[in-house]
Amino acid sequence: MGLDFKAIIALLTIINRAYYISEENMKENKKKPVLAIILGIILLILVVGGVFVMANWNRSLGEPLGLPTRTSKANGGFAGSGSNSEVAGEGGQTGVIPIPTEPVGDPVCGDTKIMYLLAAGIDSTDPQYLYGLSDVIRVMRIDFVTPKVTILTLPRDLEVQIPDLIPSKQAEIYNAKLNQAYFYGGPGMGFYEGPGGGPGLLARTIAYNYDLYVDHYLAINMIAFEKIVNAIGGVDITLGEPVDCRPMGAEAIDPNNQLPDYFGVGVNHMDGARALTFVRCRARYGDIVRSEHQSMVLMAIKDKLTSPSLITSLPKLVSTMLDDVQTDLSMAQIQHLTCLLTKLEDDQIQFVRFPDEWLVQGWTDIARVGRSFIWDIPKDKIIEFCDLFEADALPPQ
Repeated sequence: MGLDFKAIIALLTIINRAYYISEENMKENKKKPVLAIILGIILLILVVGGVFVMANWNRSLGEPLGLPTRTSKANGGFAGSGSNSEVAGEGGQTGVIPIPTEPVGDPVCGDTKIMYLLAAGIDSTDPQYLYGLSDVIRVMRIDFVTPKVTILTLPRDLEVQIPDLIPSKQAEIYNAKLNQAYFYGGPGMGFYEGPGGGPGLLARTIAYNYDLYVDHYLAINMIAFEKIVNAIGGVDITLGEPVDCRPMGAEAIDPNNQLPDYFGVGVNHMDGARALTFVRCRARYGDIVRSEHQSMVLMAIKDKLTSPSLITSLPKLVSTMLDDVQTDLSMAQIQHLTCLLTKLEDDQIQFVRFPDEWLVQGWTDIARVGRSFIWDIPKDKIIEFCDLFEADALPPQ
């Protein structure tokens, strides 16, 4: 992710040479030639350094996805399983899906009008991201014109087909849960040799099954999440009722609710470890409530990042976090997103998920796993929902 080491050494060599020439010539009292040489070298450094910085400024920090954009998809790009214009609605009727259009006007930050960002939370502490399941899967529709951000939650327990595995594994992995796509794409498994590794295969799986294409990805594991929350001084979450994330049966050994995994009514200040517990807590509540907890923490992080105490140091703070995450964003795009973050009001961030009545529990055989729980949602319904999401036609929830 860093700048090219050889180029940095070259710049340092030029600076060192400038100092040497300056020192030697000053001894000989040749001030005018020295001044001209120094000015020339400074100009050279500025030109070379400027070109170098600009080249890296717009370069992806990680391996790009290699997927078609929304425009190329509409023109017959990557072949997913959905339709671009019509889907079968509930009861078999056909509904016309609004065609996604870019908003009219100029972006408030950068030069991109719409970006689709795949955000994944990985249940691993491995700093190399060799393995892990993507237990948090969000697709963000980032509108730089309005401005507005819509965040779609995709449940991890959806049955999917995973494309583009190596030939020797494609038949073996005849199906999977959505959160396994990242796992099979990770370098530790060796099942996938395409672009983007785990995030890349997750993005391709979403596109293949639901006709939803993303432009970029951001994956964060548990260690990175804790570091980010700690770096901003923790977050504050206000609860109207207690949230009990203690192990089942802990009521007997902790009747006064003193364990750190218990969150009481009112304001709860959470460091990285407690925030991680809060967003992973589901034993008593299930995936729907856990998703709501995750959204609460995302908003708390946004509020903290844009608070007066941190707003001036936001660019530096963001740059220090990059070594702990996976992303194919460029530094320029990260700067544009940081800029946008400071302009968003809370009502310009919308969270959307599938209707509760769609979440029908089911069981099926999953390759390499056996009989497993899934959300039994018809694929055509998910495709329709994703099309509405792309068209910015979903009502606020």
